[in-house]
Amino acid sequence: MFEAFMDSHYVRSFQAVFPEGILLTLGITLAGLFFGFIIGAIVGLGRLSKKKWVNIPALWFVEIVRGTPMLAQILFIYSGLTEDIIGFNIAALPTAIIAIAINAGAYIAEIVRGTVHSIDKGQREAGRALGLSERETMRHIVWPQAFKRMIPPLGNQFVISLKDTSLFSVIAIGELLYLGKQYYNITYTPFQTLIVVCLLYLCITIPASFYLRRLERKLDV
Repeated sequence: MFEAFMDSHYVRSFQAVFPEGILLTLGITLAGLFFGFIIGAIVGLGRLSKKKWVNIPALWFVEIVRGTPMLAQILFIYSGLTEDIIGFNIAALPTAIIAIAINAGAYIAEIVRGTVHSIDKGQREAGRALGLSERETMRHIVWPQAFKRMIPPLGNQFVISLKDTSLFSVIAIGELLYLGKQYYNITYTPFQTLIVVCLLYLCITIPASFYLRRLERKLDV
């Protein structure tokens, strides 16, 4: 069973195929989270608004995205929004980035809402006492403190979104799992290949987790 691991040709062929998959997986995750943070910040602040026409659509966005499977969201973006609805088909790679951005955006919105809520009300009152407007108080006093508290949950979201990229194998994106499936279909080594794929995911997530913990200690979160 483990003979393939000792086969130098097997190892070399892995080295030739999987760096591309790692880069694509990381690229989709980071691009998706970049746009996801923008969506999450807007929706999260919308959830904090006292205006119903802002708060209610933000609430529904969060509930719909969190309440539906991500695989269904991917297939909806890729196959549901056809030419008949939006006038053109969305290619696989943009679909992947959009899906990560929307899905992560809903969870980041709740992170934003929770961390802003966690800032003591006295901080806002102090800002207003200094003559700052509500927007200036949020920008200069509340948001910087809230952002520090977002770092641990945003780190968790990075790991979750990274693992979610494996779902993009259904639309033939060449991420790690898709390449793994192609590889073991050729080599007939599913057990060994899937072990290596899992190890490659761990090679990304474990250093990222260590780095985020160091960052949390440095910022005294």
